[in-house]
Amino acid sequence: MIKRRAAPDPVAVLRGHRASVMDVCFHPCHNLLFSGISDGELRIWDSLQHRTISSAWVHSAAHGIITVSTSPSIGDNRVISQGKDGTVRCWDIEHGELTRIPSVSIDANFYHFCKLSLVKRQPTSNRVKEVIEATSEEISHGNQEAENCETLKNDVCQEGRPYVAMAGGERSEVEIWDLNAAERIATLPHSSVSSTNDFTKGKGMCMAVQAFLPYESQGFLHVLAGYEDGTMGWWDLRNPAFPLTSVRFHSEPVLSLSIDGMFNGGVSGGADDKISMFTLDHSLGSCVVKKEISLERPGIAGTSIRTDGKIFGTAGWDHRIRIYNYKNGNPLAILKYHRATCNAISFAADCKTMASASEDTTVALWELYPPRSST
Repeated sequence: MIKRRAAPDPVAVLRGHRASVMDVCFHPCHNLLFSGISDGELRIWDSLQHRTISSAWVHSAAHGIITVSTSPSIGDNRVISQGKDGTVRCWDIEHGELTRIPSVSIDANFYHFCKLSLVKRQPTSNRVKEVIEATSEEISHGNQEAENCETLKNDVCQEGRPYVAMAGGERSEVEIWDLNAAERIATLPHSSVSSTNDFTKGKGMCMAVQAFLPYESQGFLHVLAGYEDGTMGWWDLRNPAFPLTSVRFHSEPVLSLSIDGMFNGGVSGGADDKISMFTLDHSLGSCVVKKEISLERPGIAGTSIRTDGKIFGTAGWDHRIRIYNYKNGNPLAILKYHRATCNAISFAADCKTMASASEDTTVALWELYPPRSST
């Protein structure tokens, strides 16, 4: 049982940036921390010694970085940066420094503030299930949607390939890209279906996205997307025309989505004055509210669930980081170090450290509710 305690101070504050820190993430295997800045700088930190290892300007100062992300799915020595100008670049790391030229570059050529999502996989297995040829009979009868699914099957259901989901060029669209080939392989909703306008009408831009690969999906990617009108859609790429379900938990734009490690639920934050905890029922394809948490001040720019599923945190417009019990939503701590809008938070893979990023140009490191030792 997690007990509430007095809010701690940061164990370290990482300084040296000259502009707003837009995103932060830990390396999944090494003691590295990546920070992405609004002036285009990507900095690599030693998360134990609290010092800069290297930095590089990887996007223009006019557009800056909105996302930094890394995952075992893209390789142990790689990091992704996303610029506000629609560019996504994959960088190799050699001796603690980024290579001068990105190994992959995607120029989507559209402008937005939606942070991309690398595909999240369940931790107990790194292998994708073999796809069942469920649509072959429909294809033989000329079913167009089945043909779309067959195409997606060939593109998306390939074991070990790194994919990224991000907001598309058209309103309400979400795009799936293959990082190895730098090619777009799917669009949600599928543009060839005229009736998809019924879903996209009034939704506005995609503002938050999470891509994941459930065991139940037969190898097909799933995507949660949050939209400008406060709606969230749950997509299964076996049916790119319509979401499995569409819900509206927020009255203002959804700004952040996080899904837990077993894909049974997650947390959403938006421009309104609430945090929504929700559950996902894969057998029914339903998403329902588990708990709504009211806030005194509106605006949650970032959310993150710790990998052990014990706690989650939010980054607020009110300069506060809030920590909650993920099981029941009870508040645990309000962290008050930052002096400007908090843009993002990230938990280390070992669950011992959390990093917060702010417009005050700092990254704060915290040690909160460490996991119990197994020994």
